[in-house]
Amino acid sequence: MSRRTLAESYEHIPTHIFPNSGAAAKALAAEVKALIEERAMQGKNVVLGMATGSTPVPFYRELIRLHKEEGLSFKNVITFNLDEYYGLSGDHPESYACFMREQIFDHIDIPKANINIPSGLVPGDQVFAHCREYEEKMDAAGGIDFQILGIGRTGHIGFNEPGSSRDSLTRRITLDRVTRQDAAADFRGEENVPHFAITMGVGTILRGKKLVLMAWGENKAEMVAKAVEGEVTEAISASFLQDHPDARFFIDAGASRELTRVKLPWLVGPVSWTPRETRRAVTWQAFKTKRPVLKLTDEHYNEHGLSDLLSEQGPAYQLNIRIFNQLQHTITGWPGGKPNEDDTYRPERATPYPKRVLVFSPEPQDAIVAMGSTIERLVEQGHDVRIVALTSGSLRIADSEADKFAGTLLELAGIVEDSPAWQNQTAYAREVLRLLEEKGEFGEDTPVLRQLKGLILRGELRDAAHACNVGTDHVTFLDLPFYEQGRYRRFKSTEADVEALAALLREHRPHQIYTTGDAADPSSVSGICFRVLESALKACKKEDWAGSASLWLYRGKEKPLAAHEIDMAVPLSPMQLGRKGRALSRYGSLSSLELGSPESNRQNARNYDALGLAEYEAIETFQRWSRV
Repeated sequence: MSRRTLAESYEHIPTHIFPNSGAAAKALAAEVKALIEERAMQGKNVVLGMATGSTPVPFYRELIRLHKEEGLSFKNVITFNLDEYYGLSGDHPESYACFMREQIFDHIDIPKANINIPSGLVPGDQVFAHCREYEEKMDAAGGIDFQILGIGRTGHIGFNEPGSSRDSLTRRITLDRVTRQDAAADFRGEENVPHFAITMGVGTILRGKKLVLMAWGENKAEMVAKAVEGEVTEAISASFLQDHPDARFFIDAGASRELTRVKLPWLVGPVSWTPRETRRAVTWQAFKTKRPVLKLTDEHYNEHGLSDLLSEQGPAYQLNIRIFNQLQHTITGWPGGKPNEDDTYRPERATPYPKRVLVFSPEPQDAIVAMGSTIERLVEQGHDVRIVALTSGSLRIADSEADKFAGTLLELAGIVEDSPAWQNQTAYAREVLRLLEEKGEFGEDTPVLRQLKGLILRGELRDAAHACNVGTDHVTFLDLPFYEQGRYRRFKSTEADVEALAALLREHRPHQIYTTGDAADPSSVSGICFRVLESALKACKKEDWAGSASLWLYRGKEKPLAAHEIDMAVPLSPMQLGRKGRALSRYGSLSSLELGSPESNRQNARNYDALGLAEYEAIETFQRWSRV
């Protein structure tokens, strides 16, 4: 059987893997362009089903480019959106009606009469009739010719949460807790996220003639694999696409991570046994058989489809020892390199010492969450460590935190009310409370509120950094413009962001850099920050320090690094893990969901233990970033 045929035995939906979201968006936009132009020549309309969220943003931007640069007209296009939050007006900044205007409709020549989006304000006793009319209007337009989809963390398409049936139609639905948590940042807190939405049903979606589901980043990888390779189930509404005659998945490298042909390529065809691929196969086999690496036998390799690896690099005894040594050499208590020692088998070079280290944190909590103990150890070992918060994180802060701050300030002012110096503070506190009341439950933050929320998180990062032995003078707040001028799911970086970061790099000339976002959704804060850093490093590549700086990747909220991906593992003692927990406790304004759990660090240690390596309390892990 061919490799593709073998892959198809696992994949029940044609799945196209692109190097990045931009390449996928261009390919999809080219298909849509061809369909629009073909129908225009025939004097016919095209009916497009549109999706919202961060996933389709690259696709919409490419359609806008085609309109402005290549003359693509949308005058013969009719659109129907998948869904809308119930309870929001079309003018609310987080409504999908507003999203679609900002992301595409205001930038192309589509007639307003051709745009159809469910109403979020239809009275409760009229919802059923409104949904039925939406279905009838789609049918009257000739049905959806090309439906664009994304996939949620529960595996949903549209807002068809777990339990949605295959034949479900447009309706009002209660949003799953996970879905509301994912939208919490958009609404400045989970308590502000609407509990209901109106959505096309699974049956409605499946009536579309062509369906394309897009997914970016490793956070989507697990659900993509379940939808493509798993059973058709109401628990994952995207799996129903397996029953459609013309449904496809367009995904990037990150979202492909859990597909069999990517995760276990030896099961679907010949493999080029690179060092990384070899380590992947051996560690996978060790976990699958629940045996340490050094106890794997020739029979284990043969029984698990790895006879080619054994014949090329075996016997098992020698291969096991080589991989065990590689894993062992990732473990180090000296993340900045151990001075005056042979560094042949250490992850980081010994010189120069001490090193200038920049730790980039997309939002103020990210670096402490992922590598707080490593930061502490770098400082203890004499390196010049600076934490750089690339954005203010103000959009993460709930209104209740600003209200609490203003209330405390007013109460304090009451205690010292005779002091003229407090008059301005009192006026400020009252202004904050007034602005909070005016904006209401779903309103937009004013610049004053965003500034205050940013200051709250700044203070928490300073406290957390101090708990990791990093002084206030070594914490930098870059406040990249794309964040300060945007909102979640609507961010767009510019050259100003690159220039700001390049200037900081030139100022500090680092020997070592830590960052994250390589595996994230490209429209997320960490994904955008990663690409901005890439561009900034390229801008500095001719400078002497840039060529010698070592680059390390950590994982924030994305799926942790797998054993074969880890190039540096920094072990934590129980006391160090406890200190990291105390550092994280400084973030009183953020939820436990945003801060994660030390359990992931403990799981890293359990994984190393299962592979036959030393048993530690916890481990922070890093991957070497190849030179840009």
